[in-house]
Amino acid sequence: MAAAEPDTAAARAEMVARLEESGDLGAGPVREALLALRRELLIRQAYVRRSSPDELPPRWELLDWARPEDRAELCRLLHSGDSVPVQHAGEPLLGRIPGVRSGGTMTAMSSTMGMTSGLMDVLDLRPGQRVLDVGTGAGVTACVICFVCGDEGVVTLDVDRHVGEAVQAHLAALGYRPTVVTGDGRAGWPARAGYDRIFVSFAVPSIPTALVDQLAPGGLALMTVATSSPSWPGLAVITKSSTGQVHAALRAVEFGHRAGTGIDGFEQVFLSAEFRKQITAGGGRWTRRSRLVPPAVTDRGAWLALGALRPGLVRDFGAEDLTIGAPRCGSWMRARPAGGRWKVTVDGPRDIWEELHEVAALWRAAGSPSTYRINIDSSGTQKATTSCGTFSWPLPAPSPNPGEAP
Repeated sequence: MAAAEPDTAAARAEMVARLEESGDLGAGPVREALLALRRELLIRQAYVRRSSPDELPPRWELLDWARPEDRAELCRLLHSGDSVPVQHAGEPLLGRIPGVRSGGTMTAMSSTMGMTSGLMDVLDLRPGQRVLDVGTGAGVTACVICFVCGDEGVVTLDVDRHVGEAVQAHLAALGYRPTVVTGDGRAGWPARAGYDRIFVSFAVPSIPTALVDQLAPGGLALMTVATSSPSWPGLAVITKSSTGQVHAALRAVEFGHRAGTGIDGFEQVFLSAEFRKQITAGGGRWTRRSRLVPPAVTDRGAWLALGALRPGLVRDFGAEDLTIGAPRCGSWMRARPAGGRWKVTVDGPRDIWEELHEVAALWRAAGSPSTYRINIDSSGTQKATTSCGTFSWPLPAPSPNPGEAP
């Protein structure tokens, strides 16, 4: 007996309802775009992980909408709101044979819909705008932008030509024909500048100056600015006035995009399963009780500053205790409330508990900000700072030659 055909319209409506309930999506054109977007036609193949999170090598299975036996699971995956992997190890995306892949990494995906829909709302898309979509991925943001703005002024850019070829074909099937190009996203696409909106779907260590140059007067650009830690991202909101003056703010946020590939000197560190187990079981260099209280998880401005001022720290958000490690040197800390104080265990050459409170003290003295300014001087040097300038840190210098584009 053949399996029942999934009700994709109902699945879209349920996903949108969840996004509204969580506060990630409001009324407006982005909501209408997500209700209309037939994700099974845009993302016709996607990977589901068949191994446990810490199992090595990982095993993935490529599901295909063309196979009736895959449709129910693929429909659930596409409308779950979770990130959806679409490319394994840089492979061509068109003409793939479904089945299991072992090892390697996922090199393109659709980001979580909560983050994507929220950012699309902040982008304030309007009909007729010229938009540069940097990091094509699965094509979801390009499709939303085309739905709202019309496809004539839309450019979507990815470093991988296989990604662009697939998305171009799938968008055409949906009736959209934006300009699809291949290149380094940090260089933008000057041939179609200036853009009313620029959206970057991968993390960068600092704002690429080429993208600022390509922003039109009155324009807005959004991108994740991250440190060596993926734990505490910032959202850069860049505007250009009608007279060409640039204003950039860095908002501490809960979620951000992953680091882009091929960016020299920008490597994010992660806690391996082995290191997490070591932290859980370890006795540490010392254990003591402290009256100091760490910032709350919602004090995102403090954690963003910690990631910038004390590089290489990563939080294990799945741990019961407040747990932070430094994978490159093997240092770690665990802390939990105990009788009105905090019971703290530290190991390794770095005293992470002390580092945390050094930065927290500076942050509180500056007024506990959640948003910082990014100052960009005439030489391109960038600095995140509070409005009064009492608390700041430099951003890495942008690459002088981020790639070639016409």
